[in-house]
Amino acid sequence: MFVITDACVSCGTCAGECPVEAISEGEEHYEINQDMCLQCGTCVAACPTGAIEEQ
Repeated sequence: MFVITDACVSCGTCAGECPVEAISEGEEHYEINQDMCLQCGTCVAACPTGAIEEQ
C-alpha cells in the first residue's frame, strides 16, 4: 500500500501521473484512494519531494 506523507507540498504531480485517478487533494495534502489504487508505483517515481512511501 502506498501512502502520501506530510512531506507532500500539494503540487499535484502525483495526481496527474496516476493512471486510474486514485489520487486527489485532501484537507492537508494529497491522498490516495486505496480502493482505486493499482499499486503500480507511478506516483512514487513522479513525486518531486519523495512524499509517497510504500507501507
